[in-house]
Amino acid sequence: MGHVLLLVLLCVVSASGQSLEDVDQVTVINRTEFELTLQWKNINNTYSYELEYNGTKNVIKEPATDEVNHTVSSLSPGTEYSFTLYTVFENLTSSGYNFSNVTVPSNVEDILVVDRKEFELTLQWKKINNNNNYSYWLKYNETQTKIPISDAVPEVNYTVPYLSAGTKYSFTLFTEFKDVWSSGSNFSNVTVPSDVVGVYVVNRNDTAMNLQWNIVTNTENNTYNYTLNYRKDSTESFLYSTIYTDDTSLVISEISGLIPATNYSFILFTIFDDVRSQGYNFNNFTTLSDVTKVRVTHRTQTNLNIEWDKLNKNNIYNYTLKQSSGNEIPFTGSTEGDVISHEISDLKPGTVYEFTLYTVVNSNISSGTHFKNVTTLDCASIDWHVTNSSIKAMQVNGSTRVTAKNITHDELSEPVVQNSVNFQSLYPGARYAVSLWYDFTESDKLLQCSQNLTLAPNSVSHLHCNYFSGGYGLDVVWDAPYGVVNVVQLDVDGNIFNQSENRQQVKGLQVAKWYRVTATSFSGNKKSPAVSANCQTDPTGVIAGVLVFFLLVILICAGIFLWHRKRKHVGPIRIDTFPEHFRNMSRDENRGFSEEYEDLGLVGLELPRETAKLPENKSKNRFSNVLAYDCSRVHLSIDDDGDSDYINANYMPGYGKASKQYIAAQGPLPSTINDFWRMVWERRSQAIIMVTNCTERGTIKCEQYWPLDYTPCLYGNLLVTVTSEDKAQSWTLREFTVNNKDTSEIRTVKHFHFTAWPDHGVPLGTEELIQFRGLVRQHIESSPSAGPTVVHCSAGVGRTGTLIALDVLLRQLEREKAVGIAEFVQKMRLHRPLMVQTESQYVFLHQCIIDTQQNKKIPMPQENLYENSEMIFANAMALKEYDQSS
Repeated sequence: MGHVLLLVLLCVVSASGQSLEDVDQVTVINRTEFELTLQWKNINNTYSYELEYNGTKNVIKEPATDEVNHTVSSLSPGTEYSFTLYTVFENLTSSGYNFSNVTVPSNVEDILVVDRKEFELTLQWKKINNNNNYSYWLKYNETQTKIPISDAVPEVNYTVPYLSAGTKYSFTLFTEFKDVWSSGSNFSNVTVPSDVVGVYVVNRNDTAMNLQWNIVTNTENNTYNYTLNYRKDSTESFLYSTIYTDDTSLVISEISGLIPATNYSFILFTIFDDVRSQGYNFNNFTTLSDVTKVRVTHRTQTNLNIEWDKLNKNNIYNYTLKQSSGNEIPFTGSTEGDVISHEISDLKPGTVYEFTLYTVVNSNISSGTHFKNVTTLDCASIDWHVTNSSIKAMQVNGSTRVTAKNITHDELSEPVVQNSVNFQSLYPGARYAVSLWYDFTESDKLLQCSQNLTLAPNSVSHLHCNYFSGGYGLDVVWDAPYGVVNVVQLDVDGNIFNQSENRQQVKGLQVAKWYRVTATSFSGNKKSPAVSANCQTDPTGVIAGVLVFFLLVILICAGIFLWHRKRKHVGPIRIDTFPEHFRNMSRDENRGFSEEYEDLGLVGLELPRETAKLPENKSKNRFSNVLAYDCSRVHLSIDDDGDSDYINANYMPGYGKASKQYIAAQGPLPSTINDFWRMVWERRSQAIIMVTNCTERGTIKCEQYWPLDYTPCLYGNLLVTVTSEDKAQSWTLREFTVNNKDTSEIRTVKHFHFTAWPDHGVPLGTEELIQFRGLVRQHIESSPSAGPTVVHCSAGVGRTGTLIALDVLLRQLEREKAVGIAEFVQKMRLHRPLMVQTESQYVFLHQCIIDTQQNKKIPMPQENLYENSEMIFANAMALKEYDQSS
């Protein structure tokens, strides 16, 4: 502590009464905590000096110099001393020069930071010797501040304000006593760094999180590190992770080893010079993933074998499999390996089952992976109904689709509708591999079962006999049926012959005897209905009476035959006799139709079709056996490029003298669409009748030659736009505008599209086609100045010929009350080959005539077909008007 000393000045008077001179001034030229170095001017080199302080005197003998320097040592720091300096000569002493000065005070020790914040530091130190006479000065940031102190406490507390967060500051603390400062205590410390503004979870899974935050910055551009504390429960100790940063502005840290489906508490501290921020608190949770996919590895009628990969190949997960019925099966994840397998048993055949597999951790359950599958079927247990052209089955469960594949034909595919399978128009006698499928998605198609089924073959036709072996045998001949036939079994009077050819020579018979010959076709274990004929061996050599008798019989038979042939080729059949005619033709399994249709088989085949066979035109024909006759083909104009004038289309006659009322054409190919529209334009056709679908049973029958939507398409120089489209159950009606880009002329073309007619077959009934024909006929009659009506299917002969014939025959029926079906089909075949291509289509024409008369009022559809009242096919009233007129 500081001391004040009382100095006593003794006056010494010489005997002579004179006193010595005192020094004028004493200067402190150096000062420490424990020493003072004094300096004064020497009065006389013969004088000495005495310095009195603290009750002691020190004699100072200095060399004879102008100035005297003397260091007073062993002093106390921060103490004020009083001195008296005497001049001494021999026994004389001056009156004394009195002065005082202080030593340097001590520096403060142990400066503590008792409170630390982002913007201030609170310092604390003990007063030196608990002396309240001392003052303290704090220097930092080039400023000095005098610290206020309180006399009542031994410590000094001072808060340094207005600092920057997360910054290191250098301080010097001085002790001051009577304007004398200590050397200063140097120290440094840091403020609390700021917390991050926010933490973002950029990615997370079951056991890890990726966290991201922006680095903390300050004016000093200090680099901070971070400590992340986290725990899942308030009762647990924090785990921590120290994150060191680089120069990037973003910090990304992955925290791993976490527990799935758990909410974690986090505190992120900013660290600077071992001082951390208050901490940014946040919470987030790990996910609980579902199994990505459950694989069905094997299926039977009663079992499903499933497996799945353990999540993250980690054993911490358990699983629960829940069936839609409510049954739950738990699985532990602690089993060996990375895959869990299970067999689900006691299931029903052909049944769809739905399951959900849940992931479970610590009573937490995931949202679940849903999947479904179906048990297989036993195809052999299904009651298949097989004919010569169809395969049907009822009560087929557990399948959505059925396919039938024959070695020589494309695979057929049909939906299973109301648990029923129905294949029609199959190849007679063929062996089909029938497969039932369950299609969950386009890519997930499950085979339920397969069954090989053989169709019954068709019966042979034109079974007849020729004389053979001089009357002791028969040469039995027949036409091979359409389809597959392995063998024809011939029964001649109990003698059985198996023949793979189309004839069988039978010996050992009696002369001039009639025999019953029966032929049955076999394909596999299936057989056709038997066909029989009565045959007589050669009667040559029998007595004259018998010969004459048989000659008469032959003449009579020949007469009957010729009369029958002549009767078939009489003129049109009156409507009042048509039902009887229909019944007669239908006897013996449509024998009359078969014979009459067979007679048409060679009509027109001799007509030339040289243009169609030219090399440059071959690619324009869809089928090699359907070529346009030269005499009736449609000629296109030849453009500047010298392109061919050929298109596979022929003019067709109409009713009466109309020789070019229709154009029968094949369905356009990709390379002939432009030619097709050019034909429509050049022939000024205002209607196109389409009686096929573009694709049937997976096979392209006709290229789509109109725009897919309402966006116009350019075909050559013709811009075609769909202006309207209206779909009914069995047909679609469209209207096109056709703009000739060369002439700017615009025309309207109506498009009548019948969609319910199978290839090579006939519609299921006559009603809808008759209605459709009514729409077409009314449009034709409303446009008398229009060019020929274009009719096409795929080849342009079968369905096309049937529709044209139906239109003409119904007109003939209206005007003449009679129809000549065979005559008109013959007439069409002189213009284009194979018109009315199949016998079933030929019979169908007769059925249409019958049904037209039996159902004068055909029920009409109720929906509007077109909203435009100006269109001739505006709505169903058009059909009703047609009905009334007929």
